Amino acid sequence: MESKLRLGKLSLTRRLTLFFTVVAALVVLGLGGLFLVEIEQHFVEMDRMALQEKRHLIEEILNNANSVNDASLRLSEALNYHHDLYVLVQNTPGETVFQSSASNLNVQSGDVLSTEEKSIFGVWRHQDIEFHTLSFGTAPAYSASALQVLIAADTKHHTQFLNGLRSSLTFYVIAAIIVCGLLSWLAARQGLAPLREMKSRAAVVTGQKLSERMPVEAVPVEMADLAQELNRMLDRLQEDFRRLTDFSSDLAHELRTPISNLLTQTQVALVTKRDAAKYRDILASNAEEFQRLARMVSDMLFLAKTERGVDLPHKERFSARQDALALLEFYEAVAEEKRIRLQLEGDGEVEGDRLMFRRAVSNLLSNAARYTPEAGVITIRITSTAQTTTVAVENTGADIDAKILPRLFDRFYRADASRAHPDSDGSGLGLAITRAIAQAHGGRVTATSGHGLTCFSLVFPHRGSLPSS
Repeated sequence: MESKLRLGKLSLTRRLTLFFTVVAALVVLGLGGLFLVEIEQHFVEMDRMALQEKRHLIEEILNNANSVNDASLRLSEALNYHHDLYVLVQNTPGETVFQSSASNLNVQSGDVLSTEEKSIFGVWRHQDIEFHTLSFGTAPAYSASALQVLIAADTKHHTQFLNGLRSSLTFYVIAAIIVCGLLSWLAARQGLAPLREMKSRAAVVTGQKLSERMPVEAVPVEMADLAQELNRMLDRLQEDFRRLTDFSSDLAHELRTPISNLLTQTQVALVTKRDAAKYRDILASNAEEFQRLARMVSDMLFLAKTERGVDLPHKERFSARQDALALLEFYEAVAEEKRIRLQLEGDGEVEGDRLMFRRAVSNLLSNAARYTPEAGVITIRITSTAQTTTVAVENTGADIDAKILPRLFDRFYRADASRAHPDSDGSGLGLAITRAIAQAHGGRVTATSGHGLTCFSLVFPHRGSLPSS
């Protein structure tokens, strides 16, 4: 656990450097070890072949010898000049027939020879010297008794070569590990350079400077997705920050008017002495401003709750037509006053909160009644499919500029240059609340305008089984 914590504190560059260095060290050490083993095996095989050649030579000499002395003389002439070769020939009783004089080894007759084994290749260590040996039995031409022969090749020159090779390989391995470590660090640092560039760009992002973006084209493919996601995140933050800034300024403007009216009326009432009826009028006017402020605060709290993704308070399945019909009955008085005709078409079921649904449709009807001219028509059209139910509120009247349509659902946004419609005391939050309600149901709201018709459509998806009311 402690080692994991220590490793977790290492930077990504150090981790990659350590990983590549360890891998390189294992590869170099493995190759060096394999090379040494193969060289050593090669030397063993060379000694085996050399000893076999000497065996054939000794057998040939013994097959052509006429006597013991003749055999000893011939063996001496053929073998004594090999200073790294030791030859011992013994008869069955264990008497030495020939022993190479080139070696100063003091070998007893039973040290290495065994009359029970024939043609055995092995290793013999004598006085810290290692020999590759070959023992075999053969019958000379001059006698029927078999002779036991031992040939031993000194491996000192092989050992010296291998020791030198090990020293060279050790130096090479250490140097290779150091070079691999430096190259790994350089490669990791260069490979992570795009991350440092992204870090430097992210460091300059502030509330006043949100336009900085990650260099998608300048980073490797593996980091391009990360850079794109960061750019999309910055786009969302920039848009949200812009909306928050606009909202703050709009909120200050909206609150300033009723507060200013309240302050002015209160100051005037305090300065001038008036009768009770006049005070009641002033208090009634102030009460209207307070109600407007209360509605505004209530709407803001509602928007804050829906934007946090709260669950719907009361879920049920209900008929959109029945609730729309109830709302049309409520707006009949306004429609009769302006000679507006109200229509309802279609039917469908909505899954969600009934009160929130009524509020959304009521906001659209209120907006349509406000901008529909006299003798106009307001139509609620309900269509249902297997996946969604759409409730569209359509009214006749002047077209809305296409540039304005995307901003109609922003808080406090009004298309009028005066920022307030003379016939309305609305706060400019109705359409924003409508969009929030649609999103809380997992749906959406859209607006279209053209050819004298303006249509706001609420789309509610069918999520699953809910109790019908």
